[in-house]
Amino acid sequence: MNNKLQLTIPKVKHSIFLVLGCLNAILSVACQSNKTTTDESDLLSNRISNYLKQSETNGFSGAVLVAKNDSIIINKGFGFADKENNVFNNPNTVYDICSVSKQFTGAAIVKLAEDNKLKLESPISTFFDNLPEDKKGITIHQLLTHSAGFSHGSTDDFDLTSMDIYFSNLFQEKLLFTPGSEYSYSNSGYSILGRIIELVSGQDYETYLNEHLFQPSGMHQTGYLLPEWDSTTIANEYLLNVSNEGSYIAQYKKDGEIARTVLANGGIHSTNNDMYKWYQALKSNKILSQESFETLTKPYVAEYEDESSHYTYGWTVFTSKRNTKVITHNGFNGVSYNEFVWFPEEDVVILFASNAYIRPIRRMTMEIEKMLFDKAYVPEELPKYMVSELYKFTEAYKGSIDNLVKQLKLKFKNTIDSPRHLNRLGGTYYRKNKMEKAITIYKLNTQLFPEDGNSWDSLGDAYYKANVNDNAIKAYTKALELQPKNDDCFWCDNSSEKLSLLTKVNN
Repeated sequence: MNNKLQLTIPKVKHSIFLVLGCLNAILSVACQSNKTTTDESDLLSNRISNYLKQSETNGFSGAVLVAKNDSIIINKGFGFADKENNVFNNPNTVYDICSVSKQFTGAAIVKLAEDNKLKLESPISTFFDNLPEDKKGITIHQLLTHSAGFSHGSTDDFDLTSMDIYFSNLFQEKLLFTPGSEYSYSNSGYSILGRIIELVSGQDYETYLNEHLFQPSGMHQTGYLLPEWDSTTIANEYLLNVSNEGSYIAQYKKDGEIARTVLANGGIHSTNNDMYKWYQALKSNKILSQESFETLTKPYVAEYEDESSHYTYGWTVFTSKRNTKVITHNGFNGVSYNEFVWFPEEDVVILFASNAYIRPIRRMTMEIEKMLFDKAYVPEELPKYMVSELYKFTEAYKGSIDNLVKQLKLKFKNTIDSPRHLNRLGGTYYRKNKMEKAITIYKLNTQLFPEDGNSWDSLGDAYYKANVNDNAIKAYTKALELQPKNDDCFWCDNSSEKLSLLTKVNN
């Protein structure tokens, strides 16, 4: 017996050592694998962070969240939420998400359909009485996919026309096309959807979203007026990252209501942290069933003739260069910009918010995407935006308007290399109704680029708005004389239309 024991014990010991050795080897490989993954994640985070810091130096102001496989790679703010008080942007800063709001309207409609409270193919005559004949057959689906034929609608987000008058006027407008036959992005179509949500649910639009979408997702910083925001968390909006335009929330509170021109199609405010909670709620089917989510994000109507992207219910869907699905939407209110980019098959999301839109930032999510899926990719640096530099100068300038042209030529004589720069600068003052500056800048543009018809058309618009009709006629006439030979004249219709109106006035 003892011999057997003596013979057996060493074998057991040897087996234990062998098992422990194998276990240590496995753990070592696993740890090494985890370390490699962590190192790669840290490297990616640093690459994206460095790119965003460089972008901040050249004018980016906002916040970015990037996550992959439920792991946040970066979640930071850049630039200022409040320059005057040195308050920096951060993941909890509240931004206008603009037309990204449409995905909430889409989700609310699909939620009501899931609860058997409406049907997506129902005509709007189910909800509205006394509709004109050409509107009666328009369906909810067509409204959701911008294929109903309604125009874009008013661009005044604070037009407090009463609800009854707003919809009465909207339904009397001529449709752009036969419903269901084409695509044309329409804010007013989503305004109608917002009213349908109210009629079906018996709640006002924001209350329904808050109770059925936001609160179940853990989103307490999202809405129009209901969230109890700390005022220090709300970002001021800076035109071209220069001029403090305040915030839409301040205007909402002043008005005490949300204009029908923006309700349900834009204007919701949120944080990147809250939008990430929304993403997680959609992804986990916390708000909508998987079947309803597929209904929400199925490609329906082509946005362009080449069918490179399709509109679904509050989202745009297309295929990436890696042949994977992309679910996305962006939004712009003239000052702020927002973007939600989701790669569901690759389990990646990019949330992008800016309180100071400059044109180059539209490429930033694409640069981040390339870094995410190509370890060797070196991102293109965000360039300084010439229009911002020009605007910064003209806003700081305190001299006479006559001397402004000389100073602009002196300061920027070697850098204004395109008529687009001054055209956009002039447009900034045109929209702010500062017509003297707008005309001065447009005139300089026609002096520097006398063969650019669009510059003359813009000058005509400024004179037209200022009621200087004789000069407007001259500018529009010159614009039409400069029509390109290839007939690619995007300003000609405007010049022709205004000339026709001015001719009638003079006669």
